[in-house]
Amino acid sequence: MHGVSPGHSARETPLRFSIYSGAPETTSGLLDLLTSAARAGHAGHRSSGTLPSFATAQRAFLVEPAPAPDATATIASTPPKADLSVIVTDVAAGLSREARRHLAIARAVGSRHVVLAVDRLGRIGWDRARFQAIAEEFITLSADFDFASALAIPLSSTTGDNVAAQSSDTPWYKGPTLLGHLERVPIDPRSGQRPLRFLIEEGAQHDGAPLMRGVLLSGTLRRGDVVHAALSGVTAKAERILGKGGERTSATAGDEVCIEIDRRLDAEPGEVLVDPERLPHVTEQFACRIVWLGSEALLPGRDYLLRMCGREMIATVTSIKCRLDAENLSQQPARTLQRGEIGSLTVATAVPLALDAFADVPQTGRFALYDRYSHALIAAGTVDFVLRRGVNVHMQPLAVSKSTRASLKGHEPCILWFTGLSGAGKSTIANLVEGQLARRGSHTYLLDGDNVRHGLNKNLGFTAADRVENIRRVGEVAKLFVDAGLIVLCSFISPFHAERAMVRGLVEPEEFIEIFVHAPLAVCEGRDPKGLYAKSRAGELPNFTGIDSPYEEPENPDIVLDTTSAPAAALARRLVALLEARELIVAGTASVG
Repeated sequence: MHGVSPGHSARETPLRFSIYSGAPETTSGLLDLLTSAARAGHAGHRSSGTLPSFATAQRAFLVEPAPAPDATATIASTPPKADLSVIVTDVAAGLSREARRHLAIARAVGSRHVVLAVDRLGRIGWDRARFQAIAEEFITLSADFDFASALAIPLSSTTGDNVAAQSSDTPWYKGPTLLGHLERVPIDPRSGQRPLRFLIEEGAQHDGAPLMRGVLLSGTLRRGDVVHAALSGVTAKAERILGKGGERTSATAGDEVCIEIDRRLDAEPGEVLVDPERLPHVTEQFACRIVWLGSEALLPGRDYLLRMCGREMIATVTSIKCRLDAENLSQQPARTLQRGEIGSLTVATAVPLALDAFADVPQTGRFALYDRYSHALIAAGTVDFVLRRGVNVHMQPLAVSKSTRASLKGHEPCILWFTGLSGAGKSTIANLVEGQLARRGSHTYLLDGDNVRHGLNKNLGFTAADRVENIRRVGEVAKLFVDAGLIVLCSFISPFHAERAMVRGLVEPEEFIEIFVHAPLAVCEGRDPKGLYAKSRAGELPNFTGIDSPYEEPENPDIVLDTTSAPAAALARRLVALLEARELIVAGTASVG
């Protein structure tokens, strides 16, 4: 046999598998052969939601879409959850670059088992030596990814050899057919050894007793067991276990049950009940590997939506450690990831979450990232390990609050965020507004885009990734100024909607005022006070906003100041009037400019 084909597994839980082939006709051909064999043998095809499915006498199957590895493929709407990945390669290509990349993608999204289907061997007379050479290279390579099992099978996606029935052309192959392997591979070979993880989906009451409905992700739960709520820290006893057939004495991984506990637990969906002797990590930072599926590049520092274990929260990629080269699977330095690329990186979440390393508990070590605004799936990945700083660093309580600091200054703290093209007039208006506020006795500080690049952000350039990091740092500084009770004026091109929204999310809704300082590109270019447009047009200044880098206009700014319609002093007075109307400052009579 060319690899490991584990023993039998129970049929109750369907096996989820994906087929990576790079050719839709090959994928559909294999699926047709598998489903035809199932119909001929026993149960045949059946519906299971939106996923294709079929069943044999031994097991039911769900066919997961393989993650799209290139820019032309359709992006899936749901994260891949395949337990097993079938990678199809033409015998002439061998373990090609694409096959290697598919292998890395399969591991990155959490497949525990992998099969290399060596196709069209009949074209070279079912050459045993050629197959063995490919199989040995595959087994050696897959060992680096720590799959639970890896198996190479010689087959034909057109004639069906070794797909569902043994081929007479390969008497030298003693391993299982593809269908036979799918029927027998254990979904989780270590399921009996994994710790208890019960995901709460809903809390309720039953005869006055607290009841938790959810799914057992891993381990075994028995009546009378002591359980611990990982996030809230409450410990309770499982008094009763209720399933579809009534009361039960125990539940195992995959079971959907209700647990009656002996005390009240204010648990929101996404809380995890665990074995108090085998706790998960509760953290805000972890290291992981992902496959990037978004049409736009991954940008460290940008906010995304992370979904994991029934919870959804804001998360940020804090750093990219490396990108996996698809040619030789070596680790390459990278500052961003493009669609179809695989990388190792670190993630920080807005709130703590309970998780495990994927190798320890796959069910609580797999996650997906979504675009914060379109909610499109943009990445799928698995947790490698928890970062110590995410566990050991805690917020220090402070004796003086933000409201106390603000009361000493006589006005409400806030961020005045000036955004617009270079040359629109942001800094001019911001300077005038700060002068007016200072004459009223307000405590202010002006953060200017050029000034911060002389110190705080002097190590950043003007690529998309650097622009995101530039605004992330400034946003955190502005948040500190607001906490200090100040009015902080921020004058930055800040071309991306996502980063402006990120800063808005750092403070209370009423504490962020978005000011769109507007002027047409032609007007800004005509002004060109710093000569930057001329340099950009001459090719001397790449990635310049408005020329070869985009500017995303605010969709719903708090105020629009059109510098082609009125003098800067008049526009500054309009903004001060807005602050008065919102009672952020006390109405006064001082004039601007």
